[in-house]
Formats: sequence, C-alpha cells, structure tokens
Amino acid sequence: MSDYSPPRIHKKLELQLWWITALLITINVALFSIQALTGTDVNQPSTSDAIRWGADYAPLTYLVEPMRLFSSMFFHFGLIHLMLNMWALYIFGSVAEQLYGRFYFIGLYVLAGLMGSLLSGYMSIQDSYSLIEGGVANPSLLPSVSAGASGAVMGLGGALTILSLFPVLAQQKFILDKKTLLMVMGLNLMMGFMISGINNAAHIGGMFMGGILSLVWYLGQKWQRANITNMIALILASMLCYALYQYNLQLIEPISPLWQDILNMMQQQLGESNT
Repeated sequence: MSDYSPPRIHKKLELQLWWITALLITINVALFSIQALTGTDVNQPSTSDAIRWGADYAPLTYLVEPMRLFSSMFFHFGLIHLMLNMWALYIFGSVAEQLYGRFYFIGLYVLAGLMGSLLSGYMSIQDSYSLIEGGVANPSLLPSVSAGASGAVMGLGGALTILSLFPVLAQQKFILDKKTLLMVMGLNLMMGFMISGINNAAHIGGMFMGGILSLVWYLGQKWQRANITNMIALILASMLCYALYQYNLQLIEPISPLWQDILNMMQQQLGESNT
C-alpha cells in the first residue's frame, strides 16, 4: 500500500473503535422515532413541533432559552434530513473518532455544532437589523427555525479536510483523500448558497471550528505535546463560543422589542393551533 493510497477497508464494522459516533447516531434516531410516535410529521414537521422539540429559533433562544443552541443539534426536519446527516456522521465520525481520540472528538463535535448555531444566530440578528432599517415588510428577513446535526457534522468534515492538507503523521491511523474531501466539502458549501432553506451559516460555523481544532490537534501531535495542546484548544474554543454568544446578546438589544413582538405573535399562533 503506497503512502497516498486510502486505508484498507475492514470487513467487520469494528464498532468498538467508533462507538461514540454510533451512540450519537443512536440518540438522533431514537429521538426522531419518539417524535414520530408522538405525532410529529416524519416528512415535514410543523414549526410548533420543531420548537417543542428544541429547535433553534433566534428570538426564543436569545431572549428565553439559550439551551436551544445545543438541543437543536438533535432535531431534524424530516426523515430525509435525518438520514443525510446520520450518513455523513457515520462517514466522517467513524474516522474522526479514531484519529483524534474520543475525548477530543466529542469536544470537536459539540463545539462545532455550537459554533454553527451561534453563527446562524448572528445572521438572524443581521437580517433583523436589515428588516428594521429597510422599513419594508420582507418575510425572508424574519428569523427562521433551524435545527439538525449538520453544523457538527460539517465540523468533522472540515476537521478531516484540514488534516488531509498536511503531511501524514507517523502515528496517524488513516491516510485521508484530500481531493475527495475538498470536493465533498466544496459541494456542500455550494449547495448551501444555491438552495434555499439550507442553513449555510451553521455549516460554515461548524467547518470553521472543526478546521481550527484539527489544526491545533495536528500541531500538538507534531510537537509531541498532544495532551496539553488538546486541553488548551478545547478550553479556548469554548471561550470563543461563549464570547460570540455574549456578542450576539449585545447585538440584540436594539432589536429585542421586535423579537419580543415576534415571540408574542408566535406564542399566540401556537396557542390557537393547540385549541
């Protein structure tokens, strides 16, 4: 096998090598199944169901329930959305978990998902500013409900893509296909810009976080300071997420009356639909 050939494919799944990835897939599928069994449309969930199950809706997230930045990573808009994300999580996660180690893998996954949610919230804030400044009713600028594991999954893809750009480490378990990864990630970004309804801000935020954490991991391995470097990277990445969250909170102060009105209208509509 040459230095640049892909790793051999084992016949057995060897689940013990990537059981955290399998657990994440199981949690997402289990939650989706529970949602379906309790009446949520498996093809096109309603806005009320999405919000009930923890989707990210910027006015609600930033004014009332910041936990939605995290919980939205485990809700999906229908079976196809779930299947696409879980397939990508299997492809990227089963490799990334073995490369980075379980602890760093979990941190990378969660922080990439949070960064995706935070950048998505920032874009919603900017859209609301445009709505106020324009003085024209433009529904496309209103905050939209977003959810899914794609920010975290794209973080894994971005991490592997960055790693593929550097010389292979002596202890590296997989030799990554740079051309394939660049093509896959590029196509995902292009689709996000070309197809409406895709939260490309979450994808970009996740990719950014995954890429940065992967770069630091690589340097730690190269300098033989992996443990301390990995810990510092995760702490600094957590601080970056918190800083962006606080920055978004400051930005919403001028638009908080608008968002509060939107929340009141939404709660009224949801109340009418439940009666």
